[in-house]
Amino acid sequence: MYVHYDFSHSSDTRSYLHMAAGRFDSARVTHRYRVLVPAAAAVVARPIAQVYAKVWPQRPAGLWPLRFAFYLVNCLLLAAAAAAWFNAARQIGASPEAAALAMLAVLTSRWAVYAAGLPLTDSLYLLVVSLGYYAIRRGAGSGWALVLALLLGPLAKESFVFLLPWLLWCGRHIMPWPRMLLFLVFGLAALFAVHWWVDARIGATSNQSVSNAFEHFDNVLYSLRRAASPKGLGELLSIFGFIALVPPLALWLQRRNRNVHQSSIFAALGSPESGLAAVVAVHMLLSGDLGRMGYLFAPAFCASLALAFTHWRRLVNA
Repeated sequence: MYVHYDFSHSSDTRSYLHMAAGRFDSARVTHRYRVLVPAAAAVVARPIAQVYAKVWPQRPAGLWPLRFAFYLVNCLLLAAAAAAWFNAARQIGASPEAAALAMLAVLTSRWAVYAAGLPLTDSLYLLVVSLGYYAIRRGAGSGWALVLALLLGPLAKESFVFLLPWLLWCGRHIMPWPRMLLFLVFGLAALFAVHWWVDARIGATSNQSVSNAFEHFDNVLYSLRRAASPKGLGELLSIFGFIALVPPLALWLQRRNRNVHQSSIFAALGSPESGLAAVVAVHMLLSGDLGRMGYLFAPAFCASLALAFTHWRRLVNA
């Protein structure tokens, strides 16, 4: 993906490459304020550019060092998100081996490959969602993860506004609302500062970003029609691949062997997972990119998969 991707088919990747090179006027208004990952890639690319041609002389100079920097930054962010999945699964009762296997299985999704290998910012927003889910599942002692989600969320993606009610409601037992709102104010202040800096640099008006945000609501009907089409259904089923069949199969095995457990192996799951599913559905409808946005459900899916793996031997041998 990193080496052979055809950038002519993706305006998103071109926008972020332009931003990392300091050309915000060439970036789409949808992307130009998501500065954290491009800025980190630009910093990492500087030392890489000094040695890149010596290590890979067969690749021409230009964007290759910057693309490699995005690759490194996104891999680190995705790895941090995966660590949050693992630890969240452990909090709800999955065994270490099952949680590790589930984490690795979820990382085989093609959307993980996209997030890691391409100059995109999906990895940062996925980390925000994953930190929030880990904090909610761990409870006491996870305030740092909730704080990071509130600080990074506004700069990671504008649709964080739809994730925020879930974070505030499910995180109320971790941290009082006044403290959460205080950290959110800091995150929003950083976002407004970035908006001011970028708009002043390229001479853009603030109403451009507002009108662009409302234009996303035009995608709702398109997303519904796409989800109901054969191609859309295939895209939904391919988010996690065939591994998505494991949790429903485990549930079917348990119902067939009622003496295995008095309660469901998924009893630990509940409102945090259903709430996150609703939030992800909103993202999918507004984006029109069903599979890519559907991968935001990875933290909760990893937890359910880890529970299925934890009880699999007992279910099969019953």
